[in-house]
Amino acid sequence: MNKITLTDILDIAQYEKVRPELRKSVIEAKRNRRVQVGPLMTFVFENRRTVLFQIQEMARTERLVHDAAIQHEIETYSKLLPTANELSATLLIEITEKEKIKPTLDSLVGLTHDSIYLVIGEHEIPTIFDEEQSEEGRISAVQYVRWRLNDSDIEHLRSGISGVRIVVRHANYHYATTFTDEQRESISKDLSAT
Repeated sequence: MNKITLTDILDIAQYEKVRPELRKSVIEAKRNRRVQVGPLMTFVFENRRTVLFQIQEMARTERLVHDAAIQHEIETYSKLLPTANELSATLLIEITEKEKIKPTLDSLVGLTHDSIYLVIGEHEIPTIFDEEQSEEGRISAVQYVRWRLNDSDIEHLRSGISGVRIVVRHANYHYATTFTDEQRESISKDLSAT
């Protein structure tokens, strides 16, 4: 996937002019990139377009105008870009009631590579978590995850000949969701762009 560079980032004035339409189109594109697994977990599959939008939004929010500050955001968010033969996602643990945040997150400690799988057909692909986010005995409500696919996985994902699911097998959270055809097609395009 093509890297994001400073030349890809619009200055704040330019961005404000195109933001309403761009925001609308990215929200629409993300509709088929969001996979809800059970009542608490949503996986938002990332690609160059979603990451570029996030960087633009951060530059806008933080009012960044200096190249060094914008480059820092590019480097930070570019970690979300999948590399060749990978899919990547932001995992959101969505807890709406403030008093339930800590106990719910505490109950999910131990959410690791052997508790979440991307399943293509019968092949279970373990989740790779961003190690910079892990902390002993704690879990963040936002996690960056990825999956490395082999050639057969990619062929099955693109063609739709096998079902695609995300399975969570944590002691306190057992759920699975099968992708819709629209989700599978949207996400499989990321592999064409690698």
